[in-house]
Amino acid sequence: MARVLKAAAANAVGLFSRLQAPIPTVRASSTSQPLDQVTGSVWNLGRLNHVAIAVPDLEKAAAFYKNILGAQVSEVVPLPEHGVSVVFVNLGNTKMELLHPLGRDSPIAGFLQKNKAGGMHHICIEVDNINAAVMDLKKKKIRSLSEEVKIGAHGKPVIFLHPKDCGGVLVELEQA
Repeated sequence: MARVLKAAAANAVGLFSRLQAPIPTVRASSTSQPLDQVTGSVWNLGRLNHVAIAVPDLEKAAAFYKNILGAQVSEVVPLPEHGVSVVFVNLGNTKMELLHPLGRDSPIAGFLQKNKAGGMHHICIEVDNINAAVMDLKKKKIRSLSEEVKIGAHGKPVIFLHPKDCGGVLVELEQA
């Protein structure tokens, strides 16, 4: 038994040292092809637009980010077509969206039933051509939560990708 434990520990140490190996850094210049461009792709992934957090108490959550952390926080924005009320938190390099259910059919209501304290709901990544992205991802068997692109909270076309196809994360793509 001790020999088995010793061998397992040696394997774990070997794995850990491989995981700590330095990763080479790549620098891009303005004249080179974007690092995130897939060869032959007609669309490109852009920057992280926002992280969306479902909250059971929108005013309390907004007050925390504004009064405790000192962030710029918007007024409550009701979005009945999406079944949510949203507060935008500006973080300088990206945003957070605080989401609260609006109406009985809100997708956030179900999330909060399972996660009473709230939590991360989705991430949003910009793309330069959302229609091409949707067609390409369908070919790659990545499911979306709707058949077509809709207008999102920022007034731009969006689509949500199924978390089961995205490593357990609900991913929103938004036209840049």
